Amino acid sequence: MTKINDKPNIVFMGTPAFAAGILSWLVGQGYPVSGVVTIPDKPAGRGQELRPSEVKKTALALGIPVLQPVMLKDPSFLENLSRWNVPIFVVVAFRILPRQVWQLPTHGCFNLHASLLPMYRGAAPINHAIINGETETGLTTFLIDDHMDTGGILLQEHITISDTDNAGSLHDRMMLRGGPLVARTINGLWSGSLKAFPQQPVARENLKTAPKISKKTCRIDWDREPGTIVNLIRGLSPYPCAYSTLRNGDISADMKIFKAKAEHARHGHAPGSIFTDKKKTLKVACREGFVHILEIQAPGKKQLSIEAFLAGFRKTEPISFS
Repeated sequence: MTKINDKPNIVFMGTPAFAAGILSWLVGQGYPVSGVVTIPDKPAGRGQELRPSEVKKTALALGIPVLQPVMLKDPSFLENLSRWNVPIFVVVAFRILPRQVWQLPTHGCFNLHASLLPMYRGAAPINHAIINGETETGLTTFLIDDHMDTGGILLQEHITISDTDNAGSLHDRMMLRGGPLVARTINGLWSGSLKAFPQQPVARENLKTAPKISKKTCRIDWDREPGTIVNLIRGLSPYPCAYSTLRNGDISADMKIFKAKAEHARHGHAPGSIFTDKKKTLKVACREGFVHILEIQAPGKKQLSIEAFLAGFRKTEPISFS
C-alpha cells in the first residue's frame, strides 16, 4: 500500500455525474485512487448502444482501473476488490453494499450523501429537498452499515437553498462542496482523529425521505397551490423535468416545464385553465392562484423561453393543461 504526500490509497465507488465530479476533484488533489467500482454499461438511446456511467468515463480518462460487477457478492469481484488492498473505500451515489464489501477496508468504508441525515435518506435527496420547499440542505459523510443511509455520521456541512435554485444548480454547488468534505473525511479516518456518532432519532411521521423519482412524481397536479407547483418544477429541472399534458382542441401533448413563477390570487377558474396574451405570458390556473410558465419544451422540440414558444404556437379553443 503506497502513499503520496501521506494520502492513503482509496477505492472509489459511484455512478452519476455528481460522483464523477468528486472523483475528478480527489485525483486533482493528489489522492491516489487504486481502482473504481461502478455499474455495468447500460443500453441507451434509439440504437440501445451500451453506454458507460459518468464515473467510468472519468476513471478511464484518468487512467484508473475499473470494475463493473453485476452482483456485488460475486466471488471473483470480491477477490479483485481485495487485491487493491486499500484502507478506505469512498462511496458516492452507488448501490447498497453488502457486508462482504464494506467490511474489507481497514480504516472504513464511507458514503457521501447529499442531505443532512437522517433527513432525506434515499436516491434523490437534492430533488426532494427543493420539491418540499426547504431553504437549507447539506452534505453528510457516514460509515456504511447494513441499511440504507443509516450509519454513524462522520462530518456534515450545511448548504442554503435559494428560491432561484433548481435541482441542477443545487447539484453543481453541492458537488463542488462535496470534494473537500470527502477529503476531510479521508484524512480524519486515515489519521484516526475522526470518529462516527449515531444519527439522531426522528419520529417516523417527521422523517422526510427521498425516494427515486418516477414518472408519476413528475406529473404536475394543477389542483395544488402555486408555490407547491413551482417547487416541483424547480426540484425536477433540468432533469427529469416536470410535465403536464397540453390539450389544444383535439390535439394533446406532454409538455416539459423547466421554469415557472407563482402568482397568488383568488379566482374561479378550473385548475389547468390557460391564459395567454399570445406574446409574452402564459399562465395556468391552480388552487389559490396561477403558475406563470417561463421555459417549456414540446415533444421532439428544443427547450424554449415562453416568448419563443408563443411566437410559434397556434392556439385552438379550448386550451388547457391536465
